[in-house]
Amino acid sequence: MSNFPVTQNLTYLNHAAVAPLVRPAAEAMRRLADDHLNYGSFHYTDWLETYDGLRRAAARLIHAAPEDIALLKNTSEGIAAIAMGLDWRAGDRIVAFQEEFPANQYPWRRLESKGVKIAWLSAADPLDRIDEAARGARLLALSFVQYLTGHRADLRAIGEICKRRGAIFVVDAIQGLGAFPMDVQAAHIHALAADGHKWLLGPEGCAILYISPELQDRVEPVEFGWTNVAGYEDYASRDMTLRPDAGRYECGTLNTIGCYGLRASIEFLLTETIERIAPTVQSLGDQIAEGVRARGYEVLGNRTPETGAGIVSFQKPGVDSANLVARLRKERIVTAARAGWVRASPHFYIAKSEIEKMLDLL
Repeated sequence: MSNFPVTQNLTYLNHAAVAPLVRPAAEAMRRLADDHLNYGSFHYTDWLETYDGLRRAAARLIHAAPEDIALLKNTSEGIAAIAMGLDWRAGDRIVAFQEEFPANQYPWRRLESKGVKIAWLSAADPLDRIDEAARGARLLALSFVQYLTGHRADLRAIGEICKRRGAIFVVDAIQGLGAFPMDVQAAHIHALAADGHKWLLGPEGCAILYISPELQDRVEPVEFGWTNVAGYEDYASRDMTLRPDAGRYECGTLNTIGCYGLRASIEFLLTETIERIAPTVQSLGDQIAEGVRARGYEVLGNRTPETGAGIVSFQKPGVDSANLVARLRKERIVTAARAGWVRASPHFYIAKSEIEKMLDLL
């Protein structure tokens, strides 16, 4: 595909780590770099339009309002902004999940020193168990897709639980956003964070944080600089009134070149349509799962049409997973070694023949 020149060089099955840039993202970043090289900040108004354009594109992707999107550095910063900005009290309770990547564990665990209690569940637990754990909980934090098992959560069902229980619903969306549809309104999500460098096919170091208007009134900005305030364009002002939208969580100068790239990659995905991308990603994951099982490998987790995503982790007794990843790499097939498993994660542009090439080497 012309938008994915990586296919001329590699069989890239590692989108759950760092994805190749889609061509429009690379070209947008190159244009900004060239313009900055030759004109400095002369076209600064274009930079401002790009920030707003990224907010609009991200809002379309998750069915939100642009004013509820903050532009941050990474997923961790977005989750930490919520964890650190709420007024926690001893005895408050959080529902969290054992399989989570550290970015969606550490911020919550740090709150234990304030007397906050955490109920640890499995992401594969049935909804009735999650419902019971959410009784009286102040917040539930969950990944859209788990980074190792590839389990895709039923966000609408869990959002209904949170709504009924009065719990704040926080979603780490980095392993699903860009591959599967997301609707923060339908799922009653209060906050969602995702960096651009995985399934969004954008650059590292540029992320979105969705935070609902309701939650904005309850989460204090913990990083505070000149752009958190409403009058930030007036450098002589000393009025510290917060911006009236999610921009209040933006602390200083943004990653401009990253914003150019991420805007372009999200707009590309919107043109392709996530509703078309999702079944392709699901099918490629199914192909890997079925293929490795046929060759005697164990697949981590219980993959179904409802819970499967673009991540498949597998291993086999007597086969060193790290060595297998290295052997595949020598054949220019990129996967990842994670916790003793081989993790493969194809995006929609990967051909089924490339999956078969990997399977034949197992």
